Amino acid sequence: MATILVVDDELGIRALLSEILSDEGHTIELAENAAQARAVRERMRPDLVLLDIWMPDVDGITLLKEWGSSGQLSMPVIMMSGHGTIDTAVEATKFGANAFLEKPITLQKLLRAVEQALVKTAPRSVPTPGLPNYSRAELGVAHAMPSSLSAPSMSAMPVAQLASEQLFELDRPLREARDAFEKSYFEFHLAKESGSMTRVAEKTGLERTHLYRKLKQLGVDLSRNKRGGGL
Repeated sequence: MATILVVDDELGIRALLSEILSDEGHTIELAENAAQARAVRERMRPDLVLLDIWMPDVDGITLLKEWGSSGQLSMPVIMMSGHGTIDTAVEATKFGANAFLEKPITLQKLLRAVEQALVKTAPRSVPTPGLPNYSRAELGVAHAMPSSLSAPSMSAMPVAQLASEQLFELDRPLREARDAFEKSYFEFHLAKESGSMTRVAEKTGLERTHLYRKLKQLGVDLSRNKRGGGL
């Protein structure tokens, strides 16, 4: 997962983007103006920056130019604006931005832009000499099996195995049988989506708040399906 710097003078925007991207497993750094963004950039090299254009002290385009001229534009930058035009987007791209998102930003556009920006900068894997360089998908590996466990945990099983090993006692009361099915259903989707509540909400058609309440009611252990230790 990536370390993403979100630069926006609006607290609500920072909080929303932080929640969504943290839910995807990323580490989030926040800045409300150019000065704070510079300080974070000096302290570390983020893998990606989401940068608002209209800020009270120094606007995003100016900060983008500054990073470019000083050799600090070593990470992809996605510009954001609620008052953007085609000319603004073209100017941002000319000075090194990878993409431009117009506010209000939809969930799908945000995740797609972040994924594309990170894929473009991700290092290619180097094959081991003398061995075929198979991907995890080609090998059919969904999760590593912890050697310390005598039996596979739910989060360690491949998703297909999760689906094939669900057994339900049909001679129990309807409510209990339904709860058991729903618990397995949500555990399956959590494992499939690596613990991403955002994607599970999309797949199951539930609002995130409703989904959280439902999982808590069913006693689903969210911690074991978290990707990288966080939702």
